[in-house]
Amino acid sequence: MFSLCLTVLVSGILCGCTPGTDNDQVEKKKYSIYILGNEHREYIIQTDGFAAGNYKPETDGVKLNTDIIDRDVVIRDGFYYHLNGRNHILSKYVKTAGELKEVGTLEIRNFIVENYYWIARDTLLLTGLDQKTFTNSWYYKISVGDLKLVQSGLLPIPKPGHGFTSTSIGLTTMLDGKLFLGYTYHKQLDASNYTTSDTAYITSLSYPALKTLHTDKDTRSTYPGGDNTIQNYSFNDEAGNFYYMTCPGIALGNRTDLPTGIFRINKGADTLDRNYFFNISAAISNHAYGLWYIGNNKAIIRCERKDLYKDLNDHWDVAHFEFYVVDLLKQTKEKLNLPLDRGTRRECVIAEGDKVYIAVNSKTDGNYIWCYTPSTKSLVKGLQLSGDTDYIYRIDKNF
Repeated sequence: MFSLCLTVLVSGILCGCTPGTDNDQVEKKKYSIYILGNEHREYIIQTDGFAAGNYKPETDGVKLNTDIIDRDVVIRDGFYYHLNGRNHILSKYVKTAGELKEVGTLEIRNFIVENYYWIARDTLLLTGLDQKTFTNSWYYKISVGDLKLVQSGLLPIPKPGHGFTSTSIGLTTMLDGKLFLGYTYHKQLDASNYTTSDTAYITSLSYPALKTLHTDKDTRSTYPGGDNTIQNYSFNDEAGNFYYMTCPGIALGNRTDLPTGIFRINKGADTLDRNYFFNISAAISNHAYGLWYIGNNKAIIRCERKDLYKDLNDHWDVAHFEFYVVDLLKQTKEKLNLPLDRGTRRECVIAEGDKVYIAVNSKTDGNYIWCYTPSTKSLVKGLQLSGDTDYIYRIDKNF
C-alpha cells in the first residue's frame, strides 16, 4: 500500500533497567543499525565502523518491543525520535547497553508523520496528515533539546478532489529561506488496490509565514519523494541544487504506467528546472525506490527487477533489487556488482568521505554492509550482521 497506509507506525522502549547499573550508561557510537530478526524480533545495534566484523543482534544489540516499536525513527546526535500513533506521544530516546531509554515526551494528537526536516541542529520540522481522514496536511516545529512544541498548524496544501480521497506528502525541504513541499493524491479502488493521481505537485512557501509562493504541476511522473522516515529520496548537491526522485512503482504510487524520474530545483529558484528530467525507468526498464547522493554529481539508486517478482505480495521477500550509480549530469548509469537485495523500502546507504556503505540483505550471500569507493570503483564486504538477523532495515549516522 502507499505510504500513508504504511506510516501509522509506533515506537517505544524495552524493559526498564535499574538506575545506576552499567545498563544505564548511554552508548554514543558513530552509527546505528536497525535489524529485523526472525519471528518479527527487532533490534538496534550501534557501531563505530562498517569496514569489518560480525555482529549478532541478540548479543550485540538491544531487543525492542515489537508491539510498540517500528523502524520509522528520526536519528540525530545520538538520540532517537519517534511518534507513537497509539498514545499520540512523540518520544525522545537514547540507547544504553540494555534498552532504548525514553528521556523526553511531547503529546501530538491525530497526526501521521510523512516527512521530517532539520531546520536547525536543535529544531525538527515534522510534516504529515491527520490520522482520521488523511486529507488535512499539518506541520509541527519542535525544539528537540527540551522536546517542546514551537509552532504548529495546517499547511496550505489543497485537499484531494476529483475522486481522490487522500494525500501523501513526499518531500519537505528548505531552499534559500523558503519551504518546499512535494505531494500527490490517492484513491482506493477496492479493498486491496488503489491508484495515484498522474500529477506531482511541488509548492514553495514563504517561511516562517508559510504562504504559498508558487506551485508546479508535473505529469511526467508522480508521487514526488516518499516517507523519508523509512527511506531517503532527495538531497542537495555541492552547488546547492536540490534533486528528488518520484516513486510511481507498485510499492508507492502504483502508477506503473509512469516512469520513475529524478527532478531538479536549481539553487535560488522557486520552481522546477523544466529542462531537467532523468528518466530512470527508460534507463533501467524498471522502477526504483531510494536516492542517495555520494558526491561529484553522482548518486545511488535502488531498483526493482519486475522480471523476478510476481506482485506486491512477494515484493518484500523476493531478492530482486539492484543498486546503480547514476551520473546526474550525463544521465548515465552503472550497476554495482552486489548480490540481489531484499526488502521493498529501506534506509540502506551512507556516503561519508571517500567511502559509501551499502547494506544488502541476501539469503545466499549473507547480510553485509558493503564498502564502495567511488574513485576506484572498489566494492568489498564489510561488517556482517548474522545470528538472528533477517533484514537490515536501516543504517544511520548517529552524529
